[in-house]
Amino acid sequence: MYLVDYHTHSLCSQDSDAPLADMAQAAAEAGLSQLCVTDHFDLLSGHGKPTADPDWTAILRQYEPVSRALPQGLTLRLGLELGCGHLDLDRARRVLSQAPLDFVLGSVHNQTPEDGGVDFYFLHYQSTADCYKALDSYFTGMARLAPLDCYDSLAHVIYPLRYMTRRDGQTVSLDGCWDRMRAIFQTAAQTGHAIELNTDRGRTVEDWKPVLELFRACGGELVTLGSDAHRPQDVGKGIAQAQELLRACGWRYFTVYQGRKPQQIKL
Repeated sequence: MYLVDYHTHSLCSQDSDAPLADMAQAAAEAGLSQLCVTDHFDLLSGHGKPTADPDWTAILRQYEPVSRALPQGLTLRLGLELGCGHLDLDRARRVLSQAPLDFVLGSVHNQTPEDGGVDFYFLHYQSTADCYKALDSYFTGMARLAPLDCYDSLAHVIYPLRYMTRRDGQTVSLDGCWDRMRAIFQTAAQTGHAIELNTDRGRTVEDWKPVLELFRACGGELVTLGSDAHRPQDVGKGIAQAQELLRACGWRYFTVYQGRKPQQIKL
């Protein structure tokens, strides 16, 4: 089985203190063939304030020596998780042009500016009404991002459910969201974008089945796989199971990237 992890974070993300060398060693020990590091750059902070540009010097200073001294059998790719790129497309494009990127995840971590711009992590979900209000804002942002050229794969498209259900104990379904997701997925498929099957460190693989089925029905062909690991011990978690789910949902390939060009790997 050809295993890859295309959503990982190192100490160049504000929510990780893991050296990239340690992430690469963990990837090799987990039997991965490719590791893509996708450190964060969000146009909004967690509380909805504008952010500074990423420190490409620090990112490349870490990446380059690790890429030259990889464990045998491992390929390292340089990625970025770009949050809310739709809020300032010119700035997003400028930031992406400053490094030799292989892959860009397009994330929506924050409410729309008109809803306050706060990261869904920081919201308190005390009722199902709170949840559905947040999901409305979330999919509004994603619909704005979907047609743009500032990303390759839509990241963790069920992201807010992590906090609504597992953390805050709400019972939430996507039943009222499928029509909006269908429109987003049709746009992503028509513009040659992928969606990500994000295992959330191996905790949410089965949750993706209806999402994958919908994307396939919308003409989607490209799916990337990522663990969202922020620590070495989480690298690659759930990836083998994600490949099995993809196969069960009718896919014959998953997608990797080099120089922001998709390459299909047979399952």
